[in-house]
Amino acid sequence: MDPLGESDIRASFVNCSMGEARRLSLPAGLAELPWSDLDFLGWRDPGAPDRGYLVVPREEGPLGVTLRAPRGVRRSLTKTNVCSLCETAHAGTGVALLAARLAGPAGREGNTVGAYVCADLACPLYVRGKKQSLLVKRYHGGLTLDEQLERLAVNLDEFLARVLNG
Repeated sequence: MDPLGESDIRASFVNCSMGEARRLSLPAGLAELPWSDLDFLGWRDPGAPDRGYLVVPREEGPLGVTLRAPRGVRRSLTKTNVCSLCETAHAGTGVALLAARLAGPAGREGNTVGAYVCADLACPLYVRGKKQSLLVKRYHGGLTLDEQLERLAVNLDEFLARVLNG
């Protein structure tokens, strides 16, 4: 992924108002992120733990989506969950249900779609083995790294299509 600047990121969001996009917190150390290892930029807001953001490069420009996690959800630390994007298994709270408001009129009416994804939105780093947790397991099913990245891209595209098209 090519590095993105603040204005590109803020202008990319399709499921929030321009005012909301101006107010959201960007990831710390934006210039120092490992851009070459990212297939998308994903982060959680440390000041608002129930909020997350995805920005995905597209031919027509970056596409950003705001996400919300349900408040007060507690999971057992012994339970294992699998991310629906990168298919990394995490124990405990490493996978979270994140909901995206739909783009357009349906989203303004409160309609959302959700997915269980890596709670820290670091899927590209897990797939590449650049980020690990003591309890993370990668299921690659004999796929090469390129095939795993393609699977991540397909799963992400399917989720984004649901956000854009309801």
